[in-house]
Amino acid sequence: MHTPPSKVQVAALVFLVFFSPLAIDIYLPALTQISSAFDVAHTRAQDTITWFLFAMGVGQLFAGPLADKLGRRTVALGGIAIYGLSACLAWAAQSIEWMLTARLLQGLGACATSVAAFATVRDMYGPERSGKVISYLNGAICFIPALAPILGSYLTQQYGWRANFSFMAGFALFVGSLVIFNMRETNPTQTGQRYFALSRYIQVLKTPTFVFHASLCLLAMAVILAYVTSAPVVLMEQMGLSMNAFTFWFGLNAVFNIAACMLAPKIMDRVGTHLTLQLGIVSLLIAGSMMVLGANMNTPESFMIPVVMSSIGFALILGAAAGKALAPFGDKAGTAAALLGLFQMSGAGLLVGIMQRIGLDAPYMIALHMWLVLPALFILRSNVGKGWHQVLKIG
Repeated sequence: MHTPPSKVQVAALVFLVFFSPLAIDIYLPALTQISSAFDVAHTRAQDTITWFLFAMGVGQLFAGPLADKLGRRTVALGGIAIYGLSACLAWAAQSIEWMLTARLLQGLGACATSVAAFATVRDMYGPERSGKVISYLNGAICFIPALAPILGSYLTQQYGWRANFSFMAGFALFVGSLVIFNMRETNPTQTGQRYFALSRYIQVLKTPTFVFHASLCLLAMAVILAYVTSAPVVLMEQMGLSMNAFTFWFGLNAVFNIAACMLAPKIMDRVGTHLTLQLGIVSLLIAGSMMVLGANMNTPESFMIPVVMSSIGFALILGAAAGKALAPFGDKAGTAAALLGLFQMSGAGLLVGIMQRIGLDAPYMIALHMWLVLPALFILRSNVGKGWHQVLKIG
């Protein structure tokens, strides 16, 4: 079978999954500067994140099949090239439209690197060991929201907001070199297969348990995205915090998020996915109420404590819901995973983009996102919802 991967190969895989969170979190401290530089409303600057996620979600429908057809290494290198070139395009942007186009392309590039990384892990470690390795990769991803804004704050204060995109381009060049010289192809050439069969996607979408749990992932991700895109405006512009103070609060929430992500699997093992999802939903509902009650206080604590509460709820929901969304599928697991990514990334990006335009102040808009999960609680407590969390048949 495959020879054990070297430490350099493992490092390359870790770097491949860093592209997406890095592209979101590093320039958050610079969002208000970007809106000023292009003389646009804050919602337009926030679109640079939601458009990135939308492209990343849609791209999964194509990146997965391409990784099967062309190979993991080829798709990884293609994604790195697109990511690096689009970072250069964003650095040179002279208008918000230019910037948004660059971010759409960058989302496609980040999607390809992520899909290639996880597919390579599956190839290298097999179906049993790959789950544990993927969990380690997801754990590594969680550290980026804590560290990237610190780097972004430094770059922005020392060299201006465009320096963040210079760093992304340099990161792409570094990882691209690592992949070229150290990452081997792990997927054997396959022929005679239909990689883009619409019927495979339709069969997944006809499965109620998938649609429900994928929608729950969408709503949970939308809460985090609404916070991430609004936090720079609320904390720095409205509350007058410095860029360093913003970075502190953002990093503090990331620490709680990491801890919750580590604890979530243990909670699922102890109480089951059905109760774990209910706990996550209740956490979001409480966080939404806290956000509304603290909206008039206009302090970092009144804004961030509900966010920390929602991050715990997000961690409980995402792990359990994603697993249950994919559980009914055997040979269509890859297709289901691509559709789950579409729901989680593109769906959340679209929902947040719409909600940011209804005119609510950020705390109320975020609270509304948190409350949108309420119907899911009633569904879970129904006989149908309980049935989904019994032993599922493989289809």
